[in-house]
Amino acid sequence: MKIKAVFLDEIGGGPETLTMRDHELDPPGPGAICVRHRAIGLNFIDIYQRRGLYPIAPPAILGSEAAGVVEAVGEGVRDFAVGDRVAYIAAAGGYAQAANVPAGAAAKIPDAVTDEDAAALFLKGLTVEMLVRQVHALAAEDACLVYAAAGGVGTLLCQWANHIGARVIGVVGREDKAALARESGAADVIVRTGADSISAKVRQLTDGAGVNIVYDSVGAETFEASLDSLAMRGHMVSYGNASGPAPAIAPLDLARRGSLTLTRPTLFHYATPDRLPAMAEALFSMVAEGAVKARVGQRFALADAAEAHRRLESGETSGGVILTP
Repeated sequence: MKIKAVFLDEIGGGPETLTMRDHELDPPGPGAICVRHRAIGLNFIDIYQRRGLYPIAPPAILGSEAAGVVEAVGEGVRDFAVGDRVAYIAAAGGYAQAANVPAGAAAKIPDAVTDEDAAALFLKGLTVEMLVRQVHALAAEDACLVYAAAGGVGTLLCQWANHIGARVIGVVGREDKAALARESGAADVIVRTGADSISAKVRQLTDGAGVNIVYDSVGAETFEASLDSLAMRGHMVSYGNASGPAPAIAPLDLARRGSLTLTRPTLFHYATPDRLPAMAEALFSMVAEGAVKARVGQRFALADAAEAHRRLESGETSGGVILTP
């Protein structure tokens, strides 16, 4: 099947290394399904792959999530049929009009969820489910610090944490994003003017106690401030590298700071085929309840994937960003 796809031809370059051209897509192999895309989610993992932080061999088709309709099923597939609406997560391949993906990486989209919403929240929403239910069970009595609180993951994380009853302190990069963070459930919002000021503001907002959990997607620039924001026995969850990888830390330093714990989870180690169905059910149940809502902030044509990368990388976007094939 001939389709259009956006290829990454060079690792370590800017968005200009993305080009759209014709691509011949083979029929799905055993255990796989062919999905004709209706909406494609944009994620920071795509930028990490383009930069070379996460290895991928060019020429490659980026894109880790999409929503669409099953066009064909491979041998051995029992849970999906032609015509099913599905969303999926994958290591790559989403920046295209269609893709073959393992059936174990997909879930059916409920009727109440649109294709755009599914593409905007599936990978990000599964990430949030992992963060608040599996990495550490967030509780109503907890206070948490959420970075990029107006971003795709951040808005969902604020909503879910707020629904649980936890106190959410959001961090945003610009003043004009503070309102979206509050609308998403942040009780307080810190506008990041410098990493040094974050921990002081957190201590001020918590009467010196600090927060129980930090969800840090920024990485290198905020790692020390995040540790300094934690209460005794607090949990540091580093799950992103927007400013580069977080630095190394000695275990004894965690003890000296108050017996802290540190984890660096990756979604694909949690959303394995045996676990993904339950994670997807939990996510879509939250959407059905109205507790979590997808916020599609920007839409770009597939051919404009490079511009979408520029906007996401520069911090100009808010909410979810999708490509339309």
